[in-house]
Amino acid sequence: MTSSRTDSPSTVAVIGVGYVGLTTAACLSHLGHRVMAVDIDAAKVERMRRGESPILEEGLPELIEEGLRTGNLSFTTDASEASTQADFVFLCVPTPQGADGAADLRYVKQAAGEIAPHLKSGAVVVTKSTVPVGSAGAVVAALGRPDTAVVSNPEFLREGNAVHDWLHPDRIVIGSDDREAAGKLAALYEQLGAPVLVTDPASAETVKYACNAFLAAKVSFVNAIANLCQAVGADSVDVIQGMSYDRRIGADHLAPGPGWGGSCFPKDISALIRIAEDHGYDFALLKEVVVANERQFDLVADQVCKAAGGLVEGTTIAAWGLTFKAATDDLRDSPALAVLRRLRRRGAVVKAFDPTLPDAADSHLAGLGLELCHDPYAACEGASALVVLTEWPQFRDFDLAKVAAVMTHPAIVDTRNLLEPAGARAAGCTYQGMGRS
Repeated sequence: MTSSRTDSPSTVAVIGVGYVGLTTAACLSHLGHRVMAVDIDAAKVERMRRGESPILEEGLPELIEEGLRTGNLSFTTDASEASTQADFVFLCVPTPQGADGAADLRYVKQAAGEIAPHLKSGAVVVTKSTVPVGSAGAVVAALGRPDTAVVSNPEFLREGNAVHDWLHPDRIVIGSDDREAAGKLAALYEQLGAPVLVTDPASAETVKYACNAFLAAKVSFVNAIANLCQAVGADSVDVIQGMSYDRRIGADHLAPGPGWGGSCFPKDISALIRIAEDHGYDFALLKEVVVANERQFDLVADQVCKAAGGLVEGTTIAAWGLTFKAATDDLRDSPALAVLRRLRRRGAVVKAFDPTLPDAADSHLAGLGLELCHDPYAACEGASALVVLTEWPQFRDFDLAKVAAVMTHPAIVDTRNLLEPAGARAAGCTYQGMGRS
């Protein structure tokens, strides 16, 4: 990866170093800007100062190391230190889902209030966190600095592909009533050569929610098509391939699975439903997408039970994959965990393997009672069914004959259509994919 330097580097502060904030900081430093990233977790900051990435994201460790080596990237726990000389301050703090489904803005407001006394006149504060419509005004109020500008700049990063997506964006969306500030931010991204949409803050804030809602609806639709294929004896792989050739549909997000989840879709869709309700619109279509997704978790659990012979109380079920998608170590709202939670409620004993080897003490695994295995075959020992829940490509390379040999009932439910059905059956396993005849 070759570093690119701009002729007029800016000084940037990034508040919040999750996968959005850290990727933003590392990529901006890669473009030649001077970036100081802030996090309240001192241990995490020390790790990053040593060049370690606290999250699993392809290409990110290399960019952190590059930024530290060139001096363009630094880390601190002091937001005032970072923001004092910053031309741009990116707010990348969490916006968790509240009890009412709305996005919680407390961390955004808190961050804005903390940096407000230290901003230089003319600084541009960039809201990168996913926030409800109207939040730009809340940030302006929290800052209380009429000599600075607030710009909405939603992110469209896919976990596992965040660095690539940041450096090769489909578009840059900028929302601001201050066109001069919007132009400054657009210039920051100029090297990327992406289309730039400059609009009002409310429209920019809505774009992110609209995109995630559409993608979730697309996933739920293709899951329903796979379920239909299974019912009528069609092959979902062929049906979906036929759909994907239609340019109006495309192939992206057109793979059936156990349901959608992750750190963005669930909370963003709940927030959008709440935003609609607050403005007098019943977003019934999106509500049904949520219902369909919950139903998908149940249907997959039913499939696993059927493959295991019916009732699973006291029966061992093997699971491959715990993260919400491949190439990430993120367990937040993972569809895999949603399915396994249902199996556990039915009394199944679940032995699970994931390539990221999650810690049993991880809060997202609390109360699940899974037996975590460091070996995929150990997870299968004594199991009456194996369910593949995350699309890790290395699962294709595992020895299914060895899997069949250690299971009491070698049945595979492949919720990602990842394995080759003929190969699984040749290895001595029964095989059921998603919508595969």
